Amino acid sequence: MKKITFIGAGSIGFTRRLVADILTVPEMADTLFAFTDISKANLDMVTQLCRRDIKANKLPAKIQSTTNRRKALTDADYVFCVVRQGGLEAFQTDIEIPLQYGVDQCVGDTLCAGGIMYGQRTIHTLLEFCRDIREVSKPGAMFLNYSNPMAMNTWACNKYGGVKTIGLCHGVQGAHHQITKCTEIWAKKKKLISKDVTLSTKDVDVIAAGLNHQTWFTKAEWNDIDLIPIMLELFEGNPEYVKTEKVRIDVLKRFGYYSTESNGHLSEYLPWYRKRAKEIPQWIDLGNWINGETGGYLRACTESRNWFEHDFPNWMKADPWEFTPGNRSEEHGSYILEGLETGRIYRGHFNVMNDGVITNLPDECCIEVPGYVDKTGIQIPVVGDLPLACAATCSVSARVQQMSVEAAVHGDVNLLKQAMLHDPLTGAVCNPEEIWQMTDDMLIAQQQWLPQYKSAIPAAKKRLTAATRNKTRVKLLKNNGAARLKLKSVDQMQKNAEEHRAMAAASDKGNMTKGAMRKVAVKRKAKAA
Repeated sequence: MKKITFIGAGSIGFTRRLVADILTVPEMADTLFAFTDISKANLDMVTQLCRRDIKANKLPAKIQSTTNRRKALTDADYVFCVVRQGGLEAFQTDIEIPLQYGVDQCVGDTLCAGGIMYGQRTIHTLLEFCRDIREVSKPGAMFLNYSNPMAMNTWACNKYGGVKTIGLCHGVQGAHHQITKCTEIWAKKKKLISKDVTLSTKDVDVIAAGLNHQTWFTKAEWNDIDLIPIMLELFEGNPEYVKTEKVRIDVLKRFGYYSTESNGHLSEYLPWYRKRAKEIPQWIDLGNWINGETGGYLRACTESRNWFEHDFPNWMKADPWEFTPGNRSEEHGSYILEGLETGRIYRGHFNVMNDGVITNLPDECCIEVPGYVDKTGIQIPVVGDLPLACAATCSVSARVQQMSVEAAVHGDVNLLKQAMLHDPLTGAVCNPEEIWQMTDDMLIAQQQWLPQYKSAIPAAKKRLTAATRNKTRVKLLKNNGAARLKLKSVDQMQKNAEEHRAMAAASDKGNMTKGAMRKVAVKRKAKAA
């Protein structure tokens, strides 16, 4: 029996999904899961759902549920981290405060002002997790991190946590599906395949490399055809993506390579697409938050949490999940465990320390690259150089991440402000004094989650009191952003209950299991019709 601990197990989507995936592996049927969370209410709801699923599938797996983290981590073989440090309360300040300075974010969890502050909250907490893992978990226990900001968190845990940490994200899989769909449309137009043929990602071979949420497809092949030279043609031939992926297609046009990350994500990591409020609407689409809506992820998370709490009794009445290969998601976690425990080889894209893998990015940074898993461990092949435009963009981000990590570990306000100053979008929108003031604003607003900055908060308050603000500019920017939608109430969501149930059950950031994606797509098409 292996013990697998979930920290932040009250997560709406991740915990239940990963438990189901793991228990799809026959050799893992007797796993002991330990769930822990600071929210007993959330923990209890997710525990009830997972226990019911296990019972319905007649498996011997067990769940221990506790708010005592060290108890949950004791003797653990593997530890999954799915926390959002500070919850939705802190997340709101990641979006709202920068917006007052003109920094309009869609997601705010990886880079830009929101992502940098999210890292300040999360890194301190993850290093506490690492301490507990070192002290009470099995020797060599692996830490599998799903929490953002992915690169910063994984970097900090590997450098300062003393625990082997792998960062896991599903951005590559999502974009791989997009490339496959575009290839299918293109091949049918060229009469290379018949109209009734459907391509899968198994038909299209890819290599992606870079930084998490800023990873690039450097190789894509189908039927011995190199897709990289025609990638722009493929995406411009997709009638949906020309509307929903305008930023990604524009970057593809100028760089020659397609980014793994969504339109909304990518737009806030670059200095070009969200620096002028009037221009933002031309680069985004409001059909789905992930396409670039101002504060879109905050709205989606808030609605999903409100809906889950309201609708939970119906979740318990619904049919339990079936643990079958066809229902298994594409999340890397279960496949990594399967490879390590059974020797079955798995190839995925993982977040690891560079160490010469991408030769034109800093060795000390955290990268996202292909890797192989079997009983001998996780092996990462050398990728070599990234294309220069991709490397230039990633190099800037890597240095911002490095400053952010060091600031979070050491509670260094000056380094934190320098990270903000060098962030591409923040620097494109704000002048240095505005960045200094915005950072102080965020430190004060988030002080309850930033113990490493405790001694620096009084000075930050004094600086803001004494500062001569550009009040005209700040006043003009006090709005809802360039493309913001209103938060839906539970009553409003009730009108489309099935869709919101599927969204709440989904994994993080809109990249859902295939079944949930199909349900939402069908619901939206029916509504449109």
